[in-house]
Amino acid sequence: MTAPLRLGTRGSALAMAQSGQIAEALTAATGRDVELVEVVTAGDRSSAPVHRLGVGVFVSALRDALAARTIDFAVHSYKDLPTAAAPGLHIAAVPPRQDPRDALVAKGGRTLAELPPGAVVGTGALRRIAQLHALGLQLEVTPIRGNVDTRLRRVLGPDADLDAVVLARAGLARLGRTDVITETLDPMLMLPAPAQGALAVECRADDTDLVELLAVLDHAPSRAAVTAERALLATLEAGCTAPVAAYGELAEGDAGEEIYLRGAVISPDGTRDLRLSRTGTPADAAEIGKALAAELLELGADSILGQEGHAAPGTQQFGSNE
Repeated sequence: MTAPLRLGTRGSALAMAQSGQIAEALTAATGRDVELVEVVTAGDRSSAPVHRLGVGVFVSALRDALAARTIDFAVHSYKDLPTAAAPGLHIAAVPPRQDPRDALVAKGGRTLAELPPGAVVGTGALRRIAQLHALGLQLEVTPIRGNVDTRLRRVLGPDADLDAVVLARAGLARLGRTDVITETLDPMLMLPAPAQGALAVECRADDTDLVELLAVLDHAPSRAAVTAERALLATLEAGCTAPVAAYGELAEGDAGEEIYLRGAVISPDGTRDLRLSRTGTPADAAEIGKALAAELLELGADSILGQEGHAAPGTQQFGSNE
């Protein structure tokens, strides 16, 4: 009898949910049994802001477990992965991406435009903090950490102390909590993080049988969009906690399928906001991202990223995996 494949996962409700969904999909497609193996990461043990813990804080323990062969493969929130490739490891699949947009959960069912001046909005990402400031809505934006339920309680619980929170819609969807969303934010207002809503299924590069098995989960359009977005992030030499946003969409163009990539770099206080777009073929996804990043750098994106340590009054830099 073939032993179950060991899927390493963080222990948060969201990580367990998305890993469980991947396990079910793999079993349905291949007949192979999969068991979840919980791995505790440094990010799970600390309450410090993510930017102080370092890029990749939620993935390093999973990658260590892969290297030690205590698990066979791992599932990551793709936006948490460092842009540099990990030696000896391979992203075997990028499954169909969830809706990558951000979502607002507000008291009284309010939309973003309906929040009164001075309303207190919590979020865990500097990218969101910067874009909320850039909207000029006179909101008080405060950094928060914690899992999805912890953040929702700060708006919907009996001891709520916030008027609203902004979260990734994908996380709420994977937890079956889309009912609490009061507005899914248009990317024109809030451009997502690179690779938001996407998962990365990773295994050892030398495990060729497993590489081939996991490939059944790969969704080429999702991989192309994420490749373009992460190429932009890598070329800017910015980490997953930086105020960088990117969103690639695939659509039919005049000459066939093409990627429409939007990218932005925003100062933490929202006073500088560079936004550009570029199109190209899915085969050129990485080059599209690199070219768009080069254009942003020509316009001064590097000087904005250099301000990353100077957050707006009353805010700190917080990153997030949720």
